Amino acid sequence: MSIRHGLLALLERGQMYGYQLRAAFEESTGSTWPLNIGQVYTTLSRLERDGLVRPLPESEAGQRPYEITDAGRADLALWFATPISRTDRPRDELAIKLALALTTPGVDVRSVVQAQRSATMRALQELTRLKYGSNRPEDLPWRLVLDSMVFQAEAEVRWLDHCETSLVRHRPPGPPPVPRPGNDDARDAASWAGEEARR
Repeated sequence: MSIRHGLLALLERGQMYGYQLRAAFEESTGSTWPLNIGQVYTTLSRLERDGLVRPLPESEAGQRPYEITDAGRADLALWFATPISRTDRPRDELAIKLALALTTPGVDVRSVVQAQRSATMRALQELTRLKYGSNRPEDLPWRLVLDSMVFQAEAEVRWLDHCETSLVRHRPPGPPPVPRPGNDDARDAASWAGEEARR
């Protein structure tokens, strides 16, 4: 999810200023995606530039709330209606790392896989602990986020198991055979002798 659409979705609930938006964003995602206030205000500035939000007069405390515009609602509705494409997601750094490890001299690929598997298992245990830490109905949004992260971690562990199995079966190609000196000359001489005998 982009921060842009996250903030638009929050502003659809009502007017908010920067710190309220940051707190609401982290609450909605169970603090699995922490934001700094600079990101919030930078994104709000871009949304205002694009006509998707508008600033309102400052409060007595000096806080400036924002509200979503009709154009912002249309953009948000389009985002909700459009499926997320695999090509829109970040590249899988782990898969690229292992692919490079296989072709980089001096790298113990099995150690790389085992270290990643241990780290993923620890993350999975922590996510599972958080998931069952609260059953309040208002926690459903961030529990769904945690479910997604749990499923991704479980899939990564299965993929790493597959990698380990594939590495056991893998036999790296040896160096190409080096022709022994004189072999080609001997074959050429034998071929010439045969031709001469047939004449």
